[in-house]
Amino acid sequence: MSQRADVVVIGGGPGGYEAAIRAAQLGLSVICIDRRIHKGKPALGGTCLNVGCIPSKALLDSSHKYHDLKAGYENHGISTGEVKIDIVAMLARKDKVVDQLTGGIAGLLKGNGITWLQGSGQLLAGKRVEFTPHEGEKEIIEASHVILASGSKPIEISAAPLADGIVVDSTGALEFNEVPKRLGVIGGGVIGLELGSVWSRLGAEVVVLEAVDKFLTIADKAISKEAKKLLTKQGLDIRLGARVTGSEVKGSQVTVTYTDANGEHSEIFDKLIVAVGRRPVTGGLLNADSGINLDERGFVHVNDQCRASVPGVYAIGDLVRGPMLAHKAMEEGVMVAEIIAGHHAQINYDLIISVIYTHPEVAWVGLSEERAKSEGYDVKAGQFPFAVNGRALAADDSDGFVKFVACAKTDRLLGMHVIGPGAGDMIHQGLIAMEFGSSVEDLQLMCFAHPTLSEVVHEAALSVDGRAIHAIQRKRK
Repeated sequence: MSQRADVVVIGGGPGGYEAAIRAAQLGLSVICIDRRIHKGKPALGGTCLNVGCIPSKALLDSSHKYHDLKAGYENHGISTGEVKIDIVAMLARKDKVVDQLTGGIAGLLKGNGITWLQGSGQLLAGKRVEFTPHEGEKEIIEASHVILASGSKPIEISAAPLADGIVVDSTGALEFNEVPKRLGVIGGGVIGLELGSVWSRLGAEVVVLEAVDKFLTIADKAISKEAKKLLTKQGLDIRLGARVTGSEVKGSQVTVTYTDANGEHSEIFDKLIVAVGRRPVTGGLLNADSGINLDERGFVHVNDQCRASVPGVYAIGDLVRGPMLAHKAMEEGVMVAEIIAGHHAQINYDLIISVIYTHPEVAWVGLSEERAKSEGYDVKAGQFPFAVNGRALAADDSDGFVKFVACAKTDRLLGMHVIGPGAGDMIHQGLIAMEFGSSVEDLQLMCFAHPTLSEVVHEAALSVDGRAIHAIQRKRK
C-alpha cells in the first residue's frame, strides 16, 4: 500500500532534517528518506555530522589541545612531563561526539512526528517518490511536495585514485590510526588545510600541493596572504602551482608526481589525502521522467527560493548553486518548508559566512576588497591587528587581524574579514551589522567591552576612517 505525505524529503543531512523538522512544526505530514550507513548502522546528519564538519572539528580541537600542551604553555609558566597522544582514544572521542549528535537528530524527527525511512529515494514523474529500503521491497510514496537534499561527495581524480587506506579522501583522513611521518595533501582549500592542520599538529610533516598559483583565492587578498604566512610558520609546506600528474602506491607508501613552474617533481608520502572539492550526489536520485533539469556541472537548477523545474519540487544545499556549506543548506531547508506552508521566506545569499577552522581561524562575510572594487564600489577599508589587543596578548593568542570593507560614498559596510582567535564566532558581529544595513559609523559609535577580543572589531571599524586609537594611523586626505 502506498504511503502519502505533504512533504517528502530525500536526504537527512543538515538541510534535509531541518526542512523536515520545520515542515512538521508548521503542521505538515513529513517523510524523510536517508540512505546513509555509518559504521554499520543507519545515521542521520549527512556528511556534516558523520564524516565532515563535526568529526573534523573534534579532531581539530583534540590536536590543538595536544599541540598547546606540548609546546604552548611554557609562556604561561606551566610545564609538564612527556606529552603523549593516544590516537585510538582521540578517534573514539570523535566517534562519541558524532553518535551523540546523530542520535539527537533521530530523536528530533521522532519527537516531531516525522517518519524516517532508511534507504534510497528516487523522484519519479508527478511528485511520486520510489523508496528502496536497505532491506525489503520497493514502494511508491505520493507527495504533495518533494525536497531534494541528497548532498555531495568528494571529487576523485584519475591522477591519484583512492587506494587501501594510503590514498584517501576527506572521510578516510578522519580515520588514520597512527600519525603518518609524511603526509601529502592534494588541494589547498578549506578541507585540505583543516585536515593538514590536524595531522601537522600531531607531528606529521605535511606537504600541501595546490594546482592554482595563488593561495585561497576565495578570500580577501590580505586575509589569504596572512593565512599562508601563519600556516607556513606552523609547519605546513604549501606549494602553489603544483599540478599532480600521477601517483603510485608501493607497499605502505605512495609516490606522487607533480609539475610546477620549475618542472616535474616527485615526493614519497606515507599517506595522501585527496581534497580537491566536492560534487553533488544525483546518482539514482532522479528518474528519467522526473522532469528535473541539471546544469553542466551536475547541480539541480533552481531559482532564488530553491524551486526546481517541476512545480512542487525543491532542491537545497550541496545539490544547488552557491557555497557547499551546512549552514546555507540549513537555512534553505527552513526557507523551503515555510514556502510550502504558505509563508513568505527568503535567504540573503549575499551574506553567507565562510569559515576555515585552522588555528587561527579564518572567516569572512560579504564582499572582499577586490570583489567590491570589481563591482564598481568606491571602496574604503581598514584593519586592526590582534597583536596589540590586551585580551589576545593575555591569552598568548594574538596572530591575525580584523578587516572591514565599506563604500566610501555611503559609509555602508560591504564586508568583514577576520583571521585570528575565535574568528568563526566573531564574524557574526559583521553579519548582524550588515544584515541590518549598518554603516561603519554605527560600529564606531558603539561601546565595546574591555578587555575583549571584540575590541579589535571596534578598532578595525575606526581604522576605516583613520581613527583607530591603539595604532598610529596614516593621515587621510
